[in-house]
Amino acid sequence: MVRPALGSALATADACADGDAADVGTCERLVSVLGIDAWTGGWVAVLLVDGRFADAFTAPGIGSLLDGRPDAVMVAVDIPIGFPVGPEPRAADVAARRFVGPRRSSVFMTPPRAVLEQPDYGTANACCRELTGRGLSRQSFALFRRILEVDERAAAEPRLHEVHPEASFRALAGEPLALPKRTWGGAATRRRLLARVGLEPLDDLPAVAAVPVDDVLDAAVVAWSADRIACGRAFTLPQDPPIDERGRAVAIWC
Repeated sequence: MVRPALGSALATADACADGDAADVGTCERLVSVLGIDAWTGGWVAVLLVDGRFADAFTAPGIGSLLDGRPDAVMVAVDIPIGFPVGPEPRAADVAARRFVGPRRSSVFMTPPRAVLEQPDYGTANACCRELTGRGLSRQSFALFRRILEVDERAAAEPRLHEVHPEASFRALAGEPLALPKRTWGGAATRRRLLARVGLEPLDDLPAVAAVPVDDVLDAAVVAWSADRIACGRAFTLPQDPPIDERGRAVAIWC
């Protein structure tokens, strides 16, 4: 798999914007992939078949999504996979923040595993400061259960890859996105980007009616990256990701 440096990643993103690398459905075989995003009610998933939108649905746990779609050759999820070693942040988080640009605050720094094992926010925040010299946001703390849920499956699930929606939208657009995803204009921009590559979800999706629009759009672009991974067109942030103790690359895929 080619993993270009940040400069090459920017060139790849520009190619995506021109409709080159972003073309979907170019694999020689029928490919099913899943893009998964966490939301307050559990997990929301978008299924692509041969690079085209096929379905969207929810599940209470990541395990039920993985076990329920054994046909999905690639599964991308908007959750960190792999933890930093020592006080320095993950290279993936640093590279993704640089790549995303103005929306960099959406990429939070993944804390060490020991921080996630703390019982409450106060203890976790203190542990994070002790180990890294940085505090812990409550938004990050709210994701701990989800991170550990994915981590438990990642060791034995080679299909799982980490993707960040804002990095994927940045790659798809070919330039940084100016508007936040929860604004009317931000959602409209993201829908146009997905529509340009044939991935705009249908207007009527009863199975995900309770899910916020931005979470469905995030799952859709995560699925776009999953399709690129499956077809050998994705790149990683950083270019040469470190390998963790399980033999997995600690990287954000685009």
